[in-house]
Amino acid sequence: MQGPSLCLFSWLGTVEYLSARSLQDSLVGLVHDGESPNTLLILEHPHVYTRGRLSQAEHLLSSEDELAASGVPVHDTDRGGQVTYHGPGQLVGYPIINLRDWSGGPLKYVRTLEQTIVDTLADFGIPAHTEQGLTGVWTTAGKVAAIGVKISRGVSFHGFSVNINTDLSWYRHIVSCGIADRPVTSMSRLLGEKVDQEAVRYSLVYRFGRAMGMRMSEVSPSEFVLAEE
Repeated sequence: MQGPSLCLFSWLGTVEYLSARSLQDSLVGLVHDGESPNTLLILEHPHVYTRGRLSQAEHLLSSEDELAASGVPVHDTDRGGQVTYHGPGQLVGYPIINLRDWSGGPLKYVRTLEQTIVDTLADFGIPAHTEQGLTGVWTTAGKVAAIGVKISRGVSFHGFSVNINTDLSWYRHIVSCGIADRPVTSMSRLLGEKVDQEAVRYSLVYRFGRAMGMRMSEVSPSEFVLAEE
């Protein structure tokens, strides 16, 4: 009887957005060709705004020039979803997964990512839920996690972000995920104290492995070559 498929994971620390994107592109090809196992990249980005395929110009409330003057780039990307923010205090996960070998398609995959985050938050005493017709993870105080993925030749990339100790004031520059009437929140705001980010990372890896039915194995960040900005 065949056991759970292998998924490597690694904490890469702080990585510029375009460098992480380049790494994902290379891994998608390797995973597709069977030259690398499924991989979950866990990292943090410096301040950056990204626009998904459904983004609308009016959802960026400050001009790109204004943001650039503050040293904050805006990047267009081919993931699903609309405009979002990444930055310090936020956990970003990029699963590079061969869905052809997994027991489910894109919709089930997104729902599994949502459930992974709901279960992770429960480990820290935070009730969270999904909402009909919306993607991501929600609490009574607002959205705490965003999801935007792309599937290329049966392999997933891009992924999710969870606000842990995020400075939520950075969301003032955007209509987050195109939803104007719903606030964003963070684990630290919900709990009223700073949260151990390493503990969240390991809880999430465990929950991800369980939800996906995969055997998780940690590897050194040195296994991955990051492109220079």
